[in-house]
Amino acid sequence: MDLLQGIRTFVRVVEHGSFTQAAQALGTSPATVSRQVAGLEQALSARLLQRNTRSVVVTESGLRYYEHCKQILRTVAAAAADVEDSQSHASGRLRLHAVTELGLEHLMPLLVDYLDGHPDVSVDLTLAQGTPALLEEGLDVLITLGRTLPDSTLVARDLGQVFSVVCAAPEYLARHGVPRTPEDLLRHRCLNVAAPSCPQGWAFVGERGETLLDLDEALKVNLPEAACAAAAAAAGLGVCLLPGLVAARALQEGSLLRLLPGHRLHVREVFVLYSSRRYLDAKIRTWVDFLRERLPLAFERDRAILDDRRYWAESPTGVARETAT
Repeated sequence: MDLLQGIRTFVRVVEHGSFTQAAQALGTSPATVSRQVAGLEQALSARLLQRNTRSVVVTESGLRYYEHCKQILRTVAAAAADVEDSQSHASGRLRLHAVTELGLEHLMPLLVDYLDGHPDVSVDLTLAQGTPALLEEGLDVLITLGRTLPDSTLVARDLGQVFSVVCAAPEYLARHGVPRTPEDLLRHRCLNVAAPSCPQGWAFVGERGETLLDLDEALKVNLPEAACAAAAAAAGLGVCLLPGLVAARALQEGSLLRLLPGHRLHVREVFVLYSSRRYLDAKIRTWVDFLRERLPLAFERDRAILDDRRYWAESPTGVARETAT
């Protein structure tokens, strides 16, 4: 039998003192009410009601059971209301994961605005290289980078495109000159990022297609921010390959200049991943909608900085315009 429905029926009978009136309140027949109460008594091996043709009397065991049943129904109703509220009102703990550079440069400022608009939400944000398993790690949302849509049972939304650029400190360029072609980098000291979120190698995409160079890298670090700091140091350790979203700030600050602006490297899509489209919790839905609205605008601002000639290194032959690929 349906135990919960039997409890509801029993409570109505006690409250109305009649099988007929309980049946009317439940929108069913007296015979169905009688059958459900009898099934409940059989399951409990106890008499809950004494009934005859004229009246229904609750037994002592029935009264005790009735009090427990009312509490059960209140708890069930509260649980249902809580779940329904979570579908319509963003609240609770939102567990997020993103690659480090994206989190530091863009997600942290966005989270401030999101939490201002959703004060009943708290956030656990993990910033790390690589992409963990969402469900196994107990996460709600992943933000990841890749060349193609992830092959996954998760829902994926495209948030925009990022790419890497070549930069160097003005002091370094003053001492060693400005490379005018990718091949010129063979004569320079090069810095790179060795991390899952940053593809390996120096593959330049420009007007003449792709040029792949095997450069002698003087320094590899696992975080783009560290490579940026090394390249921008007063000594200027060398030419650095950086994600554009990291390089944009350094270009604006003047600590780095963009080299070879006719080329882009490591073009990748940014995806937000979550578990299901159906019955999506409001905190997940509002966060994903917020990202889809705001993060592409942040990428556009980065692109405007990377394309701004004021932040390009001068070259004796002039600087080529960046070409779309």
